[in-house]
Amino acid sequence: MKKRKYLAVLSAAVIAISSLAACSVSSADDDSKSSESSGNTAASNTDYKYGKIDIPGKDGALCGAPIYIAYENGYFADEGFDVNLISADFETRKIGLNNGTIPIVNGDFQFFPSIENGINVKVVDGLHEGCIKFAVNPDSDISTVEDLKGKKIGVDEIGGTPHQVASLWLENAGISADPSDGEVTFLPYSDGNLEFEALANGEIDVAALWDPLGSIHEKAGDVKIIFDLGKDEYFADHFCCFLYASNKVLEENPDEVAALLRAYRKAQEWIYENPEEAVDIIINKNYASIEDKELAVDLVKSYGYPSAEEHSSDWDAHVETDVKYFVDGLAKIGYLESDPDQFAKDIYQKVDVN
Repeated sequence: MKKRKYLAVLSAAVIAISSLAACSVSSADDDSKSSESSGNTAASNTDYKYGKIDIPGKDGALCGAPIYIAYENGYFADEGFDVNLISADFETRKIGLNNGTIPIVNGDFQFFPSIENGINVKVVDGLHEGCIKFAVNPDSDISTVEDLKGKKIGVDEIGGTPHQVASLWLENAGISADPSDGEVTFLPYSDGNLEFEALANGEIDVAALWDPLGSIHEKAGDVKIIFDLGKDEYFADHFCCFLYASNKVLEENPDEVAALLRAYRKAQEWIYENPEEAVDIIINKNYASIEDKELAVDLVKSYGYPSAEEHSSDWDAHVETDVKYFVDGLAKIGYLESDPDQFAKDIYQKVDVN
């Protein structure tokens, strides 16, 4: 019961943060970027089968590469979509998915408690591994999860993926992530650079950061990394991010979801074959703030984007297995109260992309 109370407070906090941010799902800048970008221009005179849709794809994370590449290489357009890439926080994504105005998003198991509480989406695919690191100052005596007891941890938002990852890491080590227990404190920062500054000046002890920021500062010697999502024993070789489709769209137009998945899979396969070229596009189009191409290529390679061969060999079974894996993990620490076996079956839907 205590965990459920914590989740209710957590959910309210996410809504409050979203309201304060006053995040718009679209803007003049969004539309300008869509019309100017090569992904849209290439098919500017095409009749789009599915019309114009919004896809969240402007958060600056390097691991959003499949979205950027599907857009820039025209895979969305080829599949019948006039895509507008938007900025959207967690709450905005949930609302858009519920009403079908946003047909698909990428996200981690942070969505699982929200699905249990009524958000109308299903997991339809896996996107990539890795992409989150926990950093401390170089002279910090923190080196293991056990050292985090009593510490302040910076995250991008309460309820977001770094917060959920940290919670699992802590709880699996016997440290409560519930703030009412006082064993750790989570502090949200809307910008990764602000979070890094807070770490440098001692406002927080640990910064949970999306790539590429943590890796950039690690290479510069500004931080040491105590946790790497792609290498940690519990998280390694499992999806960091899944693709979630709106139930409304799945029910009313399943062919639209299949077409979107084809575009994403084309992008994943192209990145697998062309990581250097993918990074060039990401850097040149300012999708992620990183100037070190060598580092960016290493990171993109580490995300485990699948080849065409992997997609054709039990790929859906791999996705379904990882959904169950994280459902079990969240249920174990009290973040889900549904029967894990049934819940895992309920939230995953295999889509025939052919």
